Amino acid sequence: MKHTLSIIVNNQAGVLTRIAGLFNRRGFNIDSITVGRTEEQGLSRMTIVVQGDQRLVEQVKKQLHKQIDVHKVMDITNEPMVARELIMIKVKASPTTLQEITNLIEPFRAAVIDVAHSTITIQATGNEEKLNAIIELLRPYGIKDLVRTGFAAIQRG
Repeated sequence: MKHTLSIIVNNQAGVLTRIAGLFNRRGFNIDSITVGRTEEQGLSRMTIVVQGDQRLVEQVKKQLHKQIDVHKVMDITNEPMVARELIMIKVKASPTTLQEITNLIEPFRAAVIDVAHSTITIQATGNEEKLNAIIELLRPYGIKDLVRTGFAAIQRG
């Protein structure tokens, strides 16, 4: 099962390495990790998505709480939350396929962020299923490059 952890940490050099190392030592593969400053000076929020059973996630949470730079650890997997990921996709495009691609991405509320002589770059946000669907629709045109940010999540309410 996938678990989404929201971790408040000190915004200092080396914290990300120590947290990632803890997951590594426990044999967890991190599916997604995002880190960014919070509204509070000196703190960052890490959103980490991992695969594992509840027992192993509880063990990792206990280990995270022992870290001096960790202020708060929440497993928000079963909580009401809003989660988004950003992707940018560079696709082969010609003058004849440009409009076709633009029409194709419109229902996803994706945006064209760059047009070059032989490529178009698209930006989209959403959940994993939505972004995977866009990728599959664009694959026949020839994906030249793709970057994903990983999920950012916040509890509702």
